[in-house]
Amino acid sequence: MRAKRWLVHGLWLALTFLVTTYFGGWHYVGFLADFGQPPPALSQTDPSFWAGGLWFSLTVIAILGAHEAGHYLACRRYGVDASLPVFLPAPLPLTGTFGAFIRIRDVIPHKQALFDIGAIGPFAGFVVAVPLLVLGLWLSRLVPMPEHLEMISLGRPLVFRGLQAMLWGPLPDGQLLHLHPVARAAWFGLLATALNLFPLAQLDGGHVAYAVFGARARWITIGTAATVLALTFVSGSWVAWAVLVAIVLGVAGISHPPTANDALPLGRRRTVLAVVAAAVFVLCFTPAPVEPIDRLARSPFATPGTPVTTSRPAR
Repeated sequence: MRAKRWLVHGLWLALTFLVTTYFGGWHYVGFLADFGQPPPALSQTDPSFWAGGLWFSLTVIAILGAHEAGHYLACRRYGVDASLPVFLPAPLPLTGTFGAFIRIRDVIPHKQALFDIGAIGPFAGFVVAVPLLVLGLWLSRLVPMPEHLEMISLGRPLVFRGLQAMLWGPLPDGQLLHLHPVARAAWFGLLATALNLFPLAQLDGGHVAYAVFGARARWITIGTAATVLALTFVSGSWVAWAVLVAIVLGVAGISHPPTANDALPLGRRRTVLAVVAAAVFVLCFTPAPVEPIDRLARSPFATPGTPVTTSRPAR
């Protein structure tokens, strides 16, 4: 039975790796093309296409893997029964994956364990994502702004803006920063970290909120759900997240389940780390994650300098 579980989880990981490498290959082709015609030799039948896709896929797998490994190892530390990480491939050109998760089968013993299990995943993912973002930005390059091209823009979280400013400074007029696939993958890692840190029910942020505030965290969940709904009016890219949040709250409920011993105090050190978790959320959050360039130009949340071509496989 144990060998079968490892095989199933390994297959999901392999499939996610294959899909993210495929879409990563198109990111790589787009990067080499510099918003022009892609090199004819780099088609999906060329080994260089798949080799180029590894820039993206290995970055995504590293960030998601660190996140879920953090959760899993924390569960093992406290003797909590949990599944191995499950990676989810997806036919999404921008990411190639829905992310990853572990399934916790036991009641969490106390709030300290709940906090550690909830917070360590985003912390680990963030620690891996930041140096990879530095690498990706360093590999990116300035190119002239094309006159006519369908593009989308990736909203820049604060940590992205800060690192880009350190590495590139103010962008010259008429130039844009063409993101390397590693930077795009790291951007997704930051977005995944922010989504998980939303203080909602049984998301990572919900675990942290319950560990800190106890039963009062249900009001934080309600307020956060309302905020997610409001974000859909800021950017249409939040609609899918709002639907998912509604499904999760409908199935799991608004209130976080209690631990086996809610009376055990969280302690000062973990309370400080809860503030750090909130800071990580702020650093990774962006109000308009994905926007078409024409709409972005009219938005108060415009983030010039990070447009990417819409990845579309050749037909």
